[in-house]
Amino acid sequence: MSDQNPTERHPVITGLIALVSVGLVVGLIAGMAALVGTHVLGLGGAAASSGDGGAKATLYLPKPQKTQAPSDPLITLAPGETPSNDSSQPSEPSDSPTKQKTQISLSAGENSVAPMQQVDLTGVYPGGEGAILRVQRFESGQWQDFPVTASVSNQTFSTYVQTSRSGVNKFRVIDTDSQLASNAVRVTVS
Repeated sequence: MSDQNPTERHPVITGLIALVSVGLVVGLIAGMAALVGTHVLGLGGAAASSGDGGAKATLYLPKPQKTQAPSDPLITLAPGETPSNDSSQPSEPSDSPTKQKTQISLSAGENSVAPMQQVDLTGVYPGGEGAILRVQRFESGQWQDFPVTASVSNQTFSTYVQTSRSGVNKFRVIDTDSQLASNAVRVTVS
């Protein structure tokens, strides 16, 4: 039995030594390639090693300043509406009952969609800051709750609905607290 080579008696140890040796050689080659690559690409180059900390590259950030709040309400016009040219001069005194009445104005981003295509609903609710609006659809002669809500922020709101019910669908939003309802919008699903 003495005629066997010592490596033949311990094949597992011989395999592990070969595996570690190959790993070291591959690691050294990969490390050298990474070092040469960073030098060629200029990563960690002269600016970082010169001691000036990359002073040539700067990031200028201006000092924050307060901005003016918009003086007019943020509104979205319904399709086909145009702003009046004389919006600075009210035609009635501001304390008239018609000016004080709060209304929810709703508009749909699309007039015709495919089944389950998104229909964007946006609108304005002056004085309704923080209100929760529930979307309703007109079905079988009455308004039914649709499982979508929107909250009012900066007097505006936006949400979307999807439906597969073909034909003309009428939607509106209603304030869950005051029960004030918006105008209805029509969307054709085909």
